[in-house]
Amino acid sequence: MPAEDRPPVEVDHHTADLPALPQRDRLIPATRWVEAPPELLALGDDVGAPVVAYIRRIGRYLLWRAGRPTRAEARYMALAADDLSQRFTFRLHADGSGEGTVPDGSVHTSFRSWKEALRDASLAAGVPADDGDV
Repeated sequence: MPAEDRPPVEVDHHTADLPALPQRDRLIPATRWVEAPPELLALGDDVGAPVVAYIRRIGRYLLWRAGRPTRAEARYMALAADDLSQRFTFRLHADGSGEGTVPDGSVHTSFRSWKEALRDASLAAGVPADDGDV
């Protein structure tokens, strides 16, 4: 079932409650994350996506998405769970192209390489990557 079609949770979550791996049976909207910064809540404003959904952890980063994952405009944000002021975004276009920055300041045009750079930055900071596929 696509994430956008999953039923949203009805309880609030704190950072420690956010699961490491993707949830296949429910949607955790950013509005249910107690510590959500305003920039995350507004992530989908420029792509016409009012719902910002939690995707998974990548090492120390919490990955969120506004918009559909394919054939549509979408924006992702990764926030460091231990320092929410550290935020990195990736803009995915309907044609599959995209761009985003990572902790070392480099720009990636591949969503996969962007996620891998987040994982590598986590490992360099001494935070193990999760068991899921990046």
